Amino acid sequence: MPGLTGKDQVLTDYANKLATLDAPKGRSLTQDALRRLAKNKAAVASIAIVLLIVLVAFIGPYLLPWGYSQVDWSNIRKPPNFDNGHFLGTDQNGRDMAARVLQGTQMSVIVAVVASFVSVTIGVIYGAVAGYFGGRVDAIMMRIVDVMYALPYILFVIILMVMFGRNPVLLFVGIGCIEWLTMARIVRGQTLSIKEKEFIEAARASGAKPFTIIMRHIVPNLTGPVVIYATLTIPEIIIAESFLSYLGLGVQEPQTSLGTLISAGAPVAEVLPWMLLGPAAVLITLLLCLTYIGDGLRDALDPKDR
Repeated sequence: MPGLTGKDQVLTDYANKLATLDAPKGRSLTQDALRRLAKNKAAVASIAIVLLIVLVAFIGPYLLPWGYSQVDWSNIRKPPNFDNGHFLGTDQNGRDMAARVLQGTQMSVIVAVVASFVSVTIGVIYGAVAGYFGGRVDAIMMRIVDVMYALPYILFVIILMVMFGRNPVLLFVGIGCIEWLTMARIVRGQTLSIKEKEFIEAARASGAKPFTIIMRHIVPNLTGPVVIYATLTIPEIIIAESFLSYLGLGVQEPQTSLGTLISAGAPVAEVLPWMLLGPAAVLITLLLCLTYIGDGLRDALDPKDR
């Protein structure tokens, strides 16, 4: 440019170059949460361990020489031995404990995932509707929740078993239909505060219907609390399934679960300790890791810590 000295020309060229650079983009809330979660070493290690357990549980049975229901008549009640292929020993019927622990882990994980999905779906919709409409609708819906809280879930599962027979699907539904109660209360409380926000008033002014507002504007803003509670619910569901199976109300033979294996191994723990130690170690590890993951997600998604 004419009239500029050499120094001015250099500064002008430098300014023009800066102007052509893209402005740094800020992190989204999801990216910020993932960054915070990555700093939590306990949560990251727990995620890796849970993924490893799930991967081994679903792929391992195809790599083992014995099936979970296959009987080895020449190795009944045998301790762990790598020579005969029974890495965790055998039970009283000669069935391979490693295969049964993997099969039991599969069943417990499936129960936890399906029941959590049922509880989250029912709880989010129910709580959001109650919180949004408020008034008499809210009062009636919450009294229903209080009544169901007073009913022991074991009684509910027993009723299902008597009416429809012992079906694993009923176990999923039964546990999920009880665990949604707390989720509904949490979502209702969050909805009561969200529905007074300006963007909800704008949606009402634009003529949006109530259920459209609930599904498009309220529910998406409940992701943080819902994800946190869902993660913390999975250990509770695994414990509930294990307890029901321990009582003989859960998964039945020839299928198995961690609770069923613990129930079978507890009476003979002094004589055949490997029958209890294997499934108990997997169950304890899963529960601890899931608890750490839930705590990590809570810290990562807590807006007060941002």
